[in-house]
Amino acid sequence: MEAVTESITKNRQPLDVLRAMVVRAYGEDRAPDGDDWAEEMIHGWFNVAYRVRLRDGEPVVLKIAPPAGVEVMTYERDLMRTEVTALALIRERTSVPVPAVHFHDDSRELCDADYFFMEFVEGDNLGVNRDSVPEAEREAHNEAIGAFNRELNGIKGDHFGPLRGSSTPDATWRQVFTGIIEDVLRDGERRAVDLGHDYDVFRRLLADHADSLDEVTEPVFVEWDLWDSNVMIRDGALVAIIDHERALYGDPLMEAGFVSDSLEGFPGDSTSFVRGYGRAPSTPAELTRRKLYTLHLLLIMVIETVYRGHTDPSQYDFARTHLDALVETFGDRR
Repeated sequence: MEAVTESITKNRQPLDVLRAMVVRAYGEDRAPDGDDWAEEMIHGWFNVAYRVRLRDGEPVVLKIAPPAGVEVMTYERDLMRTEVTALALIRERTSVPVPAVHFHDDSRELCDADYFFMEFVEGDNLGVNRDSVPEAEREAHNEAIGAFNRELNGIKGDHFGPLRGSSTPDATWRQVFTGIIEDVLRDGERRAVDLGHDYDVFRRLLADHADSLDEVTEPVFVEWDLWDSNVMIRDGALVAIIDHERALYGDPLMEAGFVSDSLEGFPGDSTSFVRGYGRAPSTPAELTRRKLYTLHLLLIMVIETVYRGHTDPSQYDFARTHLDALVETFGDRR
């Protein structure tokens, strides 16, 4: 049996609380009896998720946000509400397959966090099973991911930043993205995370190249976290995209499918994704922005290991190595 992915953000609840959540969402007549109807789903890193079997046999998924007392990174606050918003937008405005939300409770009456129930999608996780999927099939899946990602980017917003609204709705993308990076850096400074460079090195890199952000003038839906581990497949087809909690309105070049093209040696190959998406960053400004977005990703990957209480250093070491390499590409060692 595979080990459960551990993080202090996982808000596990006792069976009686889980049953109370089921009753609130589906009614007493569908609430299960006994003690073998809820099974933790092991692959997520942030929220805890359970596969729940209702009394009539229907499987559903329950996700619970982190405990109220656990410190998370600034951008991770209220992620569950973002995911519920994202799922509604995707289902209303695209043909991209995502689970239906059955019930969302943000009252915090049954536990100290938001939770929601959604449709259970039968299938295999592409990321978990990538080594057993034939290469040609894997490339076809990545091409389909690219096409779906392009469709997601077709959702237009009226502001840059959070899906659920912004306190500065007239802010430019430069202002918003600069603020996003600054939040991440302040999170790292607050917990004294070792980045291998002075924090002001990253502030200077952003300031020196921020003019590349100015040509982004139209806010669109950005999934941002669309890796193969957030893709479900069945019978050779892509049947669902999951985990939409980090979506925002921004620049589509932020998407994960473009990451491997922005830093030599970074794992992955974006060729099939780009084929499905229809384009890749190519102009000097676009290539610079893509490097800034990779910088953002790597900073998060380093800093979040402290916030989540990781005891396995592999993610930290991986991200630090690539962060060092990325800084070198900017040619700034001040």
